[in-house]
Amino acid sequence: MRLTVVGCSGSLPGPASAASCYLLEADGSGADGEPRTWRVLLDLGSGALGPLQQFVDPMSVDAVLLSHLHADHCLDLCGLYVMLKHSPVGPWPRPRVPVWGPAGTAARLAGAYDLPVDPGMSAELDVQTWTDGESVRIGPFAVTPMRVNHPVEAYGLRIEHDRSVLAYTGDTDSCDSLKPLCHNANMVLADAAFVDGRDEADGIHLSGRRAAQAVLDAEGVQHLVLTHLPPWNDPDVCVAQARELWDGPLDVAAPGRTFDL
Repeated sequence: MRLTVVGCSGSLPGPASAASCYLLEADGSGADGEPRTWRVLLDLGSGALGPLQQFVDPMSVDAVLLSHLHADHCLDLCGLYVMLKHSPVGPWPRPRVPVWGPAGTAARLAGAYDLPVDPGMSAELDVQTWTDGESVRIGPFAVTPMRVNHPVEAYGLRIEHDRSVLAYTGDTDSCDSLKPLCHNANMVLADAAFVDGRDEADGIHLSGRRAAQAVLDAEGVQHLVLTHLPPWNDPDVCVAQARELWDGPLDVAAPGRTFDL
């Protein structure tokens, strides 16, 4: 698997990054048995559709996997809808793009574009609902959503391919589900929006230190990548707080950065 950071700014787009969007690619086979590259997006937050076009044609994406329905994680699906509906570029007929998300995803997207809920975006997007702990197969990817600790229905996503595991926490505070989500992961892409000693609200976000504690509790994690830092965070502070506990490989997500798993 190859992960490309499209956008990683927390809660809103920043001056150097769109909000949350991560492109995950892996080789597999198509329905005809021929080799092909599969592409899924982990979230498609505000501002992300523009930079996504630097890496791939958005209409070549095989699925969009939403962690939750806050604007910084889902709102640029409105732009993808416009591309799918109005672009004069083929292929024809254009297949619907699968979108997996929490309950109410179809209505949320329809409302965001001022469409009636029925039919909403159903001609362009095939919206499916996550079930906590129930895996789905998208090409060569096995994706397991796990409910996490955020003010709205939110999921961490565990993606497995050919014995490699990526764990994406989405937005969460510490919770029991982070242990199975992250266990033996090659890489954990972890929310680190909060700074200990500054942000004291419960049930919203991890900090660098709490992300480090989560991967230590999970055991077997090889690489921790901090993400979802809002524009006002100092990455060095987040790294320093993670380093209080975690002495393994550690990075901060940045737009355009790629990771091979």
